[in-house]
Amino acid sequence: MKKLLTLTALGTVMLASNVYAAGFHLREQSAAAQGNAFAGATAGAENASYSYFNVAGLTRQKGTQLNLGATYIAPKAQASEVQDIAGNRGSDINNIVHASWSPNMNISHQINEKAFIGLGLNVPFGMITKYDRDWAGSDHGVTSKVRAISATPMFAYKATDKLSLGAGLQMQYVKARLTNTLKYVGGGSSAMEGDAYDLGYALGALYEFTPQTRVGLAYRSEVKHKLSGDISGSAIVPTVSALVNQDINARLTTPAMLSMGVYHEVNDKLALMAEYQRVFWSSFAKLNIRGEKMNNPATGYVSSVKESWRDTNFYAIGASYQLDNQWKWRLGLAYDQSAVRLQHRTPRIPDSDRVWYSTGLNYQYSDRLSFDFAYTYIYAHDAHLDTQRTGNEGRDAMATYSNSVQLFGLSLNYKF
Repeated sequence: MKKLLTLTALGTVMLASNVYAAGFHLREQSAAAQGNAFAGATAGAENASYSYFNVAGLTRQKGTQLNLGATYIAPKAQASEVQDIAGNRGSDINNIVHASWSPNMNISHQINEKAFIGLGLNVPFGMITKYDRDWAGSDHGVTSKVRAISATPMFAYKATDKLSLGAGLQMQYVKARLTNTLKYVGGGSSAMEGDAYDLGYALGALYEFTPQTRVGLAYRSEVKHKLSGDISGSAIVPTVSALVNQDINARLTTPAMLSMGVYHEVNDKLALMAEYQRVFWSSFAKLNIRGEKMNNPATGYVSSVKESWRDTNFYAIGASYQLDNQWKWRLGLAYDQSAVRLQHRTPRIPDSDRVWYSTGLNYQYSDRLSFDFAYTYIYAHDAHLDTQRTGNEGRDAMATYSNSVQLFGLSLNYKF
């Protein structure tokens, strides 16, 4: 039923964020790399946490090493100039996106002079958004909660003195919950929940021209998810009630990512780095949700949404300066493109381009123990919403989003 396209579905919200990162990818997997705005993350390999960005970097982690980290994500998102299709003004909405923690853990072990293994635990996708139930676009979304957890066993091998190669298996679990009202189709509300466990892979290469200069190339595959769950609701219209009270499933593909980075030590104190990443969001072209008992006869699905997302680019430059034997200072600047154009923007995904400003410190407490601290401010360009452009029927609404994020990263590194 096309009128139920306002649900926007499990997959849509998992693939986009208001302010964290374009396409809902949480980059916050390393406090050390965050200090440089993830510039050179594919080539840095400064500790085990960098293995998320390039598996081949494990070959620079001698012995057995452990990295424990977390990032506190404090977003600020406001919707202003809110109005419905009739031009009736609504109240501004504050605190749409809620703060949360993004933890990570990485452990690496050197088998011999050439072979290394590792395990990474990460939260690569996640968000919580919540609107008032009576806001103008409530049919398009009220609450969205998403969390993805990945475990990645890895293996890296020094093919030559200069070239390292690596591979990993992405084992990813995703869970989501979405709610919205059904005023456009007679009244009531709907809640949708689902989860999935699926596999992907990661590949990487690291080439060290000299002890001071290295480049990295990494690829994380798409993960093809089949989510299973249910829709429950209190729709007034019987036909709508039947559609929103049944088991459902949906297929979606999270994007492949190709990253290239360079790291160069100018001298004993100063290092420079740069990063480029291409995220292939164009693989997310359409989202179909099928009911186990009933579907819209016209489409064969409960919901069928055409998404025309675009591939995005991420650019970053950074520098690190060794202040003394214990302290290192990091700086970074990045530009992150949005995956969503105006004509496809919905209240669940008011995505926009953003700029990252980062700084950080590394403290070498002893030969075995060190700490990383990072702070990032992300400024997002204003995002304009007009649901009449999306083709998703419902109580149409217009708004302008002002978004920003503060990230506080902390990690512990220990060498056994």
